[in-house]
Amino acid sequence: MRKTPGAAPVVARLKPNALGVLGILFLVLSAQAPLTGIAGAVPLSVGLGNGPGAPAAYLLAGAVVLLFSVGFVAMAHHVVDAGAFYTYIGRGLGRTAGVAGAGVALLAYCTIQAAMYGLYGATVRALVERHAGVDVPWWAWALATMAVVQVLGAAAIDMGARVLAVFVLAETGVLLAFALTTLARGGGPEGLGLAHSFSPHAALQGAPGVALMFAVASMFGFEATAIYGEEAREPHRTVPRATYLSITLVTAFFAFVSWMVVSAYGASRASGAAGRALAGGDSPSFVFQPIADRFGGWADDVLPVLLATSLFAGMLAFHNSADRYLFSLGREGVLPRMLCVLNRRHAPWVAGCVQSTVAVLLVMPFAVAGRDPVLTLFSWFSGVAVLAIMLLYFLTSVSVVVFFRRARLDARIWHTVAAPALGALGIAGALALILANFTTLIGGDTATAVRLAAIVPAVLVAGAVAARLVRPRAPGPENGP
Repeated sequence: MRKTPGAAPVVARLKPNALGVLGILFLVLSAQAPLTGIAGAVPLSVGLGNGPGAPAAYLLAGAVVLLFSVGFVAMAHHVVDAGAFYTYIGRGLGRTAGVAGAGVALLAYCTIQAAMYGLYGATVRALVERHAGVDVPWWAWALATMAVVQVLGAAAIDMGARVLAVFVLAETGVLLAFALTTLARGGGPEGLGLAHSFSPHAALQGAPGVALMFAVASMFGFEATAIYGEEAREPHRTVPRATYLSITLVTAFFAFVSWMVVSAYGASRASGAAGRALAGGDSPSFVFQPIADRFGGWADDVLPVLLATSLFAGMLAFHNSADRYLFSLGREGVLPRMLCVLNRRHAPWVAGCVQSTVAVLLVMPFAVAGRDPVLTLFSWFSGVAVLAIMLLYFLTSVSVVVFFRRARLDARIWHTVAAPALGALGIAGALALILANFTTLIGGDTATAVRLAAIVPAVLVAGAVAARLVRPRAPGPENGP
């Protein structure tokens, strides 16, 4: 086989024993980008969704995802592969469904990464203009950062985990300090407003599907615990621990911090403040302002920088997830064999190049059309990604039940039947709610909402057709670097 410049010959395995529980946890938390989820999503959830009831959406999303994860983790005990959804769905529902699911997974990871490039470009542009007086288009920063992500993605996965850990700790520390300080002071002008944020009435007011969509987006990436199973130490223990820990931490963190942001304004004023921030083209200010009020003007300078690094961490994490899917599909013979070429650091180098190319193709049309990178690229592709990942959760839940009923490898009813079935019902309900409010998310344009939502089933069908047309090839020889 020809060698790719800078790459070693094809090898069949990613770098083993590279990650422990904390390493995987930081990769997952970076994908969930704490500050991005708060500063990027909470203004949209409060302003366009269910107002002060947005924090409740995180608890609901966390409960549904936690139910789903029970069966997901049970499957991880018996299946370890870099193409988690592809492999899991294929084991239960057959190869055709598995390949179709892999296409949807790639759509989810690539669109959420592209969405983050939109918010990242806008954030960095504002930062540079504010401090250097130079106005560089948002898409130029996005393109330049894609090159950096490509380089880091080609490095060893444990190196990437260390880089991301620094970013995650910094942004999480600032947000927790704000939230704990606000809690200690008894909230804002209207108190803590517990009932205004967590009661059933609060959760269902307005357009709850919008808030739920962004809450699910904040959970996005926890399934990477299984994607990195091949590179984990003792994956049968590491993957379950990292999965449950990440879901619990993320749910509690986002619910708590978003509640404190709403409380800082007061339940009756939060929606108006979020709306003004969105209308002014500076949605993160909805979150940054109360933090600056608590800690002083330095926060106005530090928080935009931390938002940029948060987005960078998320984009790198999704790059790593997507290129491992491409690697797995290449190794299985579904996609060209070149995708499973690894470099000397045992990273999927060619798959990473393909993923970066896809990122360029997704982002640049918005730049050429002169679209607002936050209200279109970030909002629209976040919606598409959430619909895609929810469909994958549903298919995986069904697959878990079928797999264990057929294989009889695990007799635990809760883990293999009850929890996956309940998770599937919860996911179906959440999908219906999100679709009902999808038009609100993209600015009230029904035709655009329909076209965006239709992308997900279209990719699913295309993947199924491709699976029927392409026969899997036998794995290639295992060659060392």
